Amino acid sequence: MRYPPLGGLRAFEAAARHESFAAAAAELNLTAAAVSQHVRALEQWLGVPLFQRHPRGVALTAAGGDFGAAVSHGLTHIALAAGQIAAKTRRTLVSLACLPSVTTCWLIPRLPLFRATHPEIQLNLVYALDARSPAQAGVDLLIQHGVRPDARATAILSAATRPTCSPEFLVRHGPFAAASDLLAVELLHDETPSAWRRWFAAAGLNAPIGGGPIFADFNLLVASVIAGQGVGLCPTSLIADELKRGSLTTLFEQPCDEDKHYWLLEAGGLSPEAAILRDWLVTMSRG
Repeated sequence: MRYPPLGGLRAFEAAARHESFAAAAAELNLTAAAVSQHVRALEQWLGVPLFQRHPRGVALTAAGGDFGAAVSHGLTHIALAAGQIAAKTRRTLVSLACLPSVTTCWLIPRLPLFRATHPEIQLNLVYALDARSPAQAGVDLLIQHGVRPDARATAILSAATRPTCSPEFLVRHGPFAAASDLLAVELLHDETPSAWRRWFAAAGLNAPIGGGPIFADFNLLVASVIAGQGVGLCPTSLIADELKRGSLTTLFEQPCDEDKHYWLLEAGGLSPEAAILRDWLVTMSRG
């Protein structure tokens, strides 16, 4: 198998992500000319242009966009594998693979408590990606979403979702006395409109869903909800802090996806340090 120039892949990934040779150069500590040369060599190797070059900058071609996504995915897996190998060389290092939504909304705000109590333990946090087991992710502990994946899995958070919006959005567009009132406002979607269809069905409505934006990640969805751009179905457990602060409000108690949870799975033969993190996660989820 012939491999494309590896230096060109790194330069291209950064340039594709920023759609800018100058920004990629700043990130990689190179000159813009060097980035351009790397990209040009990669284009010659592939035989297709990856960027359209304009006097004011560059823009990805269709082929460049597709290839950029593939390269970014590949480099992410390489970085994950490298991190997991490095993690095994440190006795006190504990690795946890977690969903971005759980990491950002629930785990990171609570991590200072763990670090203050256990400064001797170094954490290695990675994205779960598509891993279905700790062994598959190459980690000690894994948090995943869905129905129970394994008889040994521990449910740490409910994944039940409820219609949620910002207080400002409620003032502008409310009140919402019945589920049907939501059909008149912008509904925001996490990956697919199917969740809203399930929620309306549970509320006794078989209604067409509007064309609100679809977000590939819950962090993007909740940022849009907080910004007052619409109503989103949010896991109540992940936005508990925002509900307490008053930056978000739940419109109806009718839940969706009550059968789903965020599950904690552990690898066999946990180290004492990994067991400490496991027990802490369970305790924090009960609090």
